[in-house]
Amino acid sequence: MNTEKTHATNLDQQDDLKDFREEFFISNNSIYLDGNSLGLMSKRAEQAVHNVMDSWKAYAIEGWTEGEHPWFYLSENLGRMSASLIGAKPEEVIVTGSTTTNLHQLVSSFFKPKGKKTKIMADELNFPSDIYALKSQLQLHGLDPEEHLIQVKSKDQNTLETKDIIKAMTDDVALIVLPGVLYRSGQILDMETITKEAHKRGILIGFDLCHTIGSIPHHLSDWDVDFAFWCTYKHLNGGPGSVAGLYVNKQHFGNEPGLAGWFSSSKDKQFDMAHTLTPAPDASAYQIGTPHVLSAAPLLGSLELFQEAGMERVRKKSLQLTNYMMELIEAELMDYEFTIANPRDELTRGAHLFLEHQDAARICKALKADGVVPDFRTPNGIRLAPVALYNSFEDVWNSVQILKSIMKEERYKNFENKRGVIA
Repeated sequence: MNTEKTHATNLDQQDDLKDFREEFFISNNSIYLDGNSLGLMSKRAEQAVHNVMDSWKAYAIEGWTEGEHPWFYLSENLGRMSASLIGAKPEEVIVTGSTTTNLHQLVSSFFKPKGKKTKIMADELNFPSDIYALKSQLQLHGLDPEEHLIQVKSKDQNTLETKDIIKAMTDDVALIVLPGVLYRSGQILDMETITKEAHKRGILIGFDLCHTIGSIPHHLSDWDVDFAFWCTYKHLNGGPGSVAGLYVNKQHFGNEPGLAGWFSSSKDKQFDMAHTLTPAPDASAYQIGTPHVLSAAPLLGSLELFQEAGMERVRKKSLQLTNYMMELIEAELMDYEFTIANPRDELTRGAHLFLEHQDAARICKALKADGVVPDFRTPNGIRLAPVALYNSFEDVWNSVQILKSIMKEERYKNFENKRGVIA
């Protein structure tokens, strides 16, 4: 393993995505490795917001149908721009709502308990918000979550085994909701195999793609996934609170959404003001309210960058960055009681590394004090996410050297080993 800085410099010179770094606002005083929580702002995203603001200024209410990006069709246009990121047909994708409201919409639409099929299957490592939503959906059906929510167990509290997921697909399961990538360890689930096995058993299945969209390629339509949902502020760099997205397989088109609203309507019927809904003929039907235009605007710029870069190239560099970081950690840091808890192989490793250490919280604080921005996950996890579009191999090298000096000099002991309000 070449641990010299010159090796990182050479890797950067060979990087065919290196010019995208210039598209982002990057601080000269820090190394940002938390793009899997909130991606950096791009110059195009900033300009897109200004352009939408200018449309508001110039057109007022006519902005709904006039200007470069008419607001009445903005959600659909952004859906088309997102489709290639998840391997879907353009009409199967809509940018709308937030992650959890979209999950509520999709479960309301697809969970139809009947006979003995009354259970929802999830996992015990999922992000809490998804579990909260699933429990509340069960309660709305008068079902006890303690009995009707199945959560697949993890043998090591970091990863899930496909065989355990399949084993949990009992004949009383009506719906499955799983993450595409586990938010702590970064493990990619085998979505294709899991979907195939679910359908063999007559179970509908959807995936939370918050940590996969913009970081790994997908083929949702080819895999025949029923639905999916995601946020856009992580790897997609849409900004804090940017509008989320959802996917519905075209085989489900024509059904009324579980939670109908103003923008569930077919565009040509929406202003008829009829009290009987005519649902849109595609994924647009799963919108509820008026689009959050200003919070969607940054995506016009950020999704354009992904169209230019292409997901295959993004994934290739992402793997190179995380491979390089793991090699450096193993060469430089293993004497300091770190455990690499993310999957090692490229098929199941997402876009971030997950280190475990008994002093993880204070180590994260020390890193931030020294200009490296990581992410702490309770109780003892450090997430490091070198992002393909704006992080360099030199960023990775410098981060590991800074972490090594913190451990060697025990500077982390200057901080309390307790998370902040936001970790």
